[in-house]
Amino acid sequence: MPNIKSAKKRVKVAAVKTARNKTFTSAMRTEIKKANAAIETNAADKSQAVRTAIKKIDKAAAKGIIKKNTASRKKSSLARRLNASV
Repeated sequence: MPNIKSAKKRVKVAAVKTARNKTFTSAMRTEIKKANAAIETNAADKSQAVRTAIKKIDKAAAKGIIKKNTASRKKSSLARRLNASV
């Protein structure tokens, strides 16, 4: 445990930011899994599921939780899977 006041504050702030980032990352991954499942089962709403996942990916990239290229790669992967299933 740090002794300096500013270091103590940094530990608290880092914990809060980590928790916030974790929720965004978890939600994004969940939507990606739902979209992949919809594509595999050839569900009627698979394009809507992909659109929702892409929206989550974009939000995570905008907030700096994932990098821009990572977001592009994930979106491209989803789009490729969707187009291959049609």
